[in-house]
Amino acid sequence: MKLLRVHVISAKTCGGLLDGLDLWLRSPNSEYELFDPMCLIGQNGTGKSQFLQVVAEIFQSAFHSTISSEERIEGNHELQFEVEYLIRPEGAKSDVHVRIARIAEGKKRLTVVIQKHEGDDWIDCSLTSTETWALLPRKIVGYTSGGNETLSLPFLLSRSGYATEVGERALKEVGAAKKLVPDTRLMLIDYSTHLEVLVANLLLASADQRMALLADARVEGLHSFRCVVQLAHSAAPKAPSHLKGVSSRKGIQLTEELEGYLTQLQRCATCHDYDDKTETYTFDFFVDQQTTKAFTFFWDRALELYSALHKLAMLNDLAIPKGTRDRFKRDTKARRFASKLPEPQDEDKVFRFEQVSFRANLGKSVVDYVSLSDGEHQLAQLLGTFCMVSFPNVLFLLDEPESHFNPQWRVKFMSRLLDLPTAFGVRREKSLVAQQDCLLTTHAPFVPSDMPRDKVFIFGKDGATGRIAVRQPDVETFGTTFDAILSECFDVHPPISDEPRKEIKELMASKDVATIKAGMERLGNSVDKVLLGDRVRQLLKEEEK
Repeated sequence: MKLLRVHVISAKTCGGLLDGLDLWLRSPNSEYELFDPMCLIGQNGTGKSQFLQVVAEIFQSAFHSTISSEERIEGNHELQFEVEYLIRPEGAKSDVHVRIARIAEGKKRLTVVIQKHEGDDWIDCSLTSTETWALLPRKIVGYTSGGNETLSLPFLLSRSGYATEVGERALKEVGAAKKLVPDTRLMLIDYSTHLEVLVANLLLASADQRMALLADARVEGLHSFRCVVQLAHSAAPKAPSHLKGVSSRKGIQLTEELEGYLTQLQRCATCHDYDDKTETYTFDFFVDQQTTKAFTFFWDRALELYSALHKLAMLNDLAIPKGTRDRFKRDTKARRFASKLPEPQDEDKVFRFEQVSFRANLGKSVVDYVSLSDGEHQLAQLLGTFCMVSFPNVLFLLDEPESHFNPQWRVKFMSRLLDLPTAFGVRREKSLVAQQDCLLTTHAPFVPSDMPRDKVFIFGKDGATGRIAVRQPDVETFGTTFDAILSECFDVHPPISDEPRKEIKELMASKDVATIKAGMERLGNSVDKVLLGDRVRQLLKEEEK
């Protein structure tokens, strides 16, 4: 898919900061054969993260209105919007121009309308038709490198809706027909999912993909890890009284799907243990060729293994007190964006990883997971996500994806992403992955320097109205210097920090040659130091007169 236009008519987000924003990202008449991410750049508080959040909420509303069995909760039911995009349904030979809208009309109840463009007309699509469902993205993938509840909120809601249905379905399944709980189309990747992404990729990704993920890390592969699943511990809810004697579980009830994952993990484990009193499973894995072969037998792809591990991890929500979960729902309904479900302590988790270690490529033979840097975690997780989700009609929403990288890694980030070997080949070439799209935010000049100006959007505020104003750079960003981008996007010129800039300003105003020379001795090389040298020569000429 390719996003074309996002029109935020009314969003109760940050005091209406985005209300009225009508942003054209691309022309519907152009050919889009390559994967071409778009960059949102600008100062703090200019609505970049909120824009990503609203895009996620728009599609969440569309999913909830059409496929409520997958998207059970709608986070922003009062959101009014229009969004247009191109998408190629599976098996189709050409793209379809789709428009989804929800606009208030008098006192009528807000409803989602989905249309497709044919000839010169917009044709209404039935919300209950499978043909319409095929016009929706297969996944909306959100990524945040920190605790950004702004972007995370719709994804956390989606996750809580799924977890609730799993719990309810498990109670109803006892002695009844068992059905699969459908996955959500919103997928959040954040710090809490690092190990799920990493383990899944290092076990089931191709050799080229594993090499790409670990190219800049100090490790060359997974050495060993432990998974612990505890269903009847003190923090977990007990089995309801009406199930005693009917269910074999005395703690958290599992669906048939989740019970199957426990069996599969047990059969893949190097060794395992079970404590009947607390219903605790301990699976230890020493990773070798046979371990990989066992995982491959049960899971075809890294995404399938990730999904299984993540579904078990979502049971951790059940270890959070009911009052806390109810508060989260109330705060979410009131649009209090700082609210989020707390992370249970490790000993209270239903599912957790322990003792994860890697084979080192230098020095020590084994490296513990916690000894890796945040940047190493982040890079492997980001690239691993793109490796897993390498199929058409996916939209990635990445909030500051390079925030923990050192400058050298930031310079290489877009190249690493574009050269990533995926299931459909390298992203620089024409492939099915060209039917994916990506919006990312940044506060740094590194990403825009890898993109042409028509893919860069500078977010700022209109001084008169306080609303968001978006423009494209006046200079070509692709290949331009970081200094030029800092000047264009952040009004930082010269590109040096504030303290030396103040001193340079004072020295330029001075008429004392000795003072200026002494100040120049303390300064590193820059254009401004050269200008101070010119100032000295000018003052010396004036003294000669």
